[in-house]
Amino acid sequence: MGKFSTKRLLAGLLAMTCAAGTMPVLGVTAEAPPDNIVYWSDFEDGDASAWTNRGANDTTVISVNEDNAVSGSKALCASERSKTWNGPAFRLDDKCKPNMTYLISAKAMGQYYTSLTVSFQYTDPAGEQHYENLTNLNGAGWQEFNDLKVSYTDGMTDVYVYFEGGSDNIYVDDFLVEIAPVYYPQADIPGLKDVYADYFKIGTATTVKELAPESTKELVLKHFNSITPGNELKPDAILDKNACLAMAESGDDENPQVSLASAKSILDFARENNIPVRGHVLVWHQQTPTWFFKENYDENGEWVSKEKMLVRMENYIKNVFAAIEKDYSDVNFYAFDVVNECWLDDGNYRTPGTQEDGSANSPWVQIFGDNSFIKPAFEFAKKYAPEGCKLYYNDFNEYMPQKTDAIIKMVEEINADGHYIDGIGMQSHLDARSGSDAFPAVNVYKKALDKFCETGLDVQVTELDATVNDADHFEEQAQYYSDIMDAIVEHKDQISSVVFWGTTDDQSWRASKYPLLFNEDYTAKPSYYSIIDGIDIPEPSESQTEQSEPDMTDNSDNTDEEQILWGDANEDGEVDIADVVRMNRIYVGVDEVTTQGLTNADVDQSGKIELSDSMNVLKLLVHLLEQSDFPIKAE
Repeated sequence: MGKFSTKRLLAGLLAMTCAAGTMPVLGVTAEAPPDNIVYWSDFEDGDASAWTNRGANDTTVISVNEDNAVSGSKALCASERSKTWNGPAFRLDDKCKPNMTYLISAKAMGQYYTSLTVSFQYTDPAGEQHYENLTNLNGAGWQEFNDLKVSYTDGMTDVYVYFEGGSDNIYVDDFLVEIAPVYYPQADIPGLKDVYADYFKIGTATTVKELAPESTKELVLKHFNSITPGNELKPDAILDKNACLAMAESGDDENPQVSLASAKSILDFARENNIPVRGHVLVWHQQTPTWFFKENYDENGEWVSKEKMLVRMENYIKNVFAAIEKDYSDVNFYAFDVVNECWLDDGNYRTPGTQEDGSANSPWVQIFGDNSFIKPAFEFAKKYAPEGCKLYYNDFNEYMPQKTDAIIKMVEEINADGHYIDGIGMQSHLDARSGSDAFPAVNVYKKALDKFCETGLDVQVTELDATVNDADHFEEQAQYYSDIMDAIVEHKDQISSVVFWGTTDDQSWRASKYPLLFNEDYTAKPSYYSIIDGIDIPEPSESQTEQSEPDMTDNSDNTDEEQILWGDANEDGEVDIADVVRMNRIYVGVDEVTTQGLTNADVDQSGKIELSDSMNVLKLLVHLLEQSDFPIKAE
C-alpha cells in the first residue's frame, strides 16, 4: 500500500495564526501571553492558598518556606506527611473548564532523594474516586516535568493534580497550568470507517480523560464506527466496593455490586452518536481488586472457595449486563471480551497468586487451581448478555506459537458441547521497530491469524498498535502497518472488527514509542496513508472539494431580518482566522463577548460559543462550508 494524495487545507491558516502572534490555537504554538496561563506561581509571594493536602485526617502541613527553592528564594512545601500518598494537591475543576486540554509543568524535589509521582484524581458521577499516575520523578535534587496533558468531563468533580511518594518533605516550585494548543482533525482526508466500510468495523479505544476534548470527539466521529472504553469497563472501574462491603455486612458476600458511572461519558457519547460499543472486560486477573476474591471482600481475608467464587462470578456478570440493560439498552454492545489473558507465552496457564506478587500470577488460578473458570464465565455471559452481543476470548502475544495452539485448543474444548465462545480477540500489540527487526515478523503474525480464522469462529483485532523508537522510523512503521492490514484484509470474511488501541500517539499507553495512526495534533501519520492506499476510497463530496471564494455576505434568506455575518466574532466586518482565535478565547473565558459578537459566532444557535462553533467557522475559511450553510443547528 502506498500513499493517498491529500491537500492540507489548514496549513496556511495555521501559519497565519502563528505569524499573528496569537494564543496557541488550532495546532499553532506561539509564545504564550499571560492570558493563556490559568495558574502560575514561583511562590515568592508566599501564597499557598490554591493548594491543599490529600487525606481528610492527614497531618500534612502545606506552606511556603525558604528551605529549598529552585528559582528565587521560596517554594511550596508539604511537611509532616504521615503516608506516602499524602502530599500537595492542586484543584483543577475550580479554575479550568471541562472538555478542554491543559498542560501542567513544574519542578519538584524530595527532602533527601527525589522519588515522586505526579498523579491525577477525580470523582465520577457515582461518587467513586479514580486515580491515574501521570509521570515519575527520580533523581538527586530538583526534577522537572513539562506539558503533562490533563482534561476532564462535565461529570467529573474534585479534579486534582497532586504529588505523592517518598516519606519526607515534598517541595514544589514554578508550577504552571496553561491552556493547551487546540488542534482539529484534518477535514480533507477520508474517514477510516468509510474506507473499510465493505470490510469490517474500524474502532478505537479511549478513556474518559482522552475523549474529553471536543477535538478528540471529532476525530472519533470521523474515523471510527466502534468504540471500546479503555479502562472504564474493567472490574476495578465498575466494582462498587462500598456497596459490596455493605452487602457483606448484611450477610451476603456473593452478589458483587457494580456501577457504570466511570464509563458514563464514553457510553453517553456512543449513544448520542449511534456508535457500536465493544465491551472490555469481565473476567481478568489484572485490574481486578484482590478483595474481590476474598471472604467478605476483605483484602486481608481468606481466599473464597471455588464454589463461592462461581456464585460470585455469575452474579457479577449478571449485574454488569443488567446495568447495561437498565442504563444503556439503546447502545449497541456488539461484542464483549468475557475472559482476558489467561495463557502464558509458553502455552501454560498462569501461576496462583495476586498481581501484587507477580505479573504472571492470577487470583482466578489461585482459587480454581487451573483455567477451569473460563468455561463457566462464558456460560454465564451467554445467559445474560444482550441479544446480538458476541462473546470473545481475548489475549496478547497471541502470535506466539504455543500460546496460539493453547487458545485454539481451549475454545474448541469449551465449544464442544455448545456454542459459548463466539470469537477470538487478537490484541495485536506489535513492534514495528525497523524492517526485519519487527516483532512479530509479518509472516509470524499471519500464521497465527490464519490458524484463528481456520477455527470457523469470528476473529476481531481488538487492541492494535505498532511501536517505533522515534519519528525517523515512521516510514518503516507505515510499511509494517500496511503489511499487517494486508494480512487482515485477506481474511475480511472471518474478521468483523479491527480496533486501534487509542486515538493519538500522545494519549497511548505506549506514548513514548509513537504506536498509532495520528500525531498529537491529530494529523495523519504515514501509517494512516499506507493502510488506505489500494482500497477504493469514497469520492470526496462537492463541499469538500469546492475551492471558490465563499460569499461572506450572502444572507439572502434573511431579507426580512437583519443580516448576520456568521463567524464575525470580533465584529470587524470580515471573517478570518482572527475570529477563530477570538472564539476560542471567549470559550476559555479569556475574552468577553458582546451581544452582536455572540450572535455572529454562535453558528449553531445553541446560545453559547463552543469549540464546535469555531471549528465550523474554520471550515468556512477553508471552503468546506459557505455563509449560506449557516446556521448549523446544534443536535
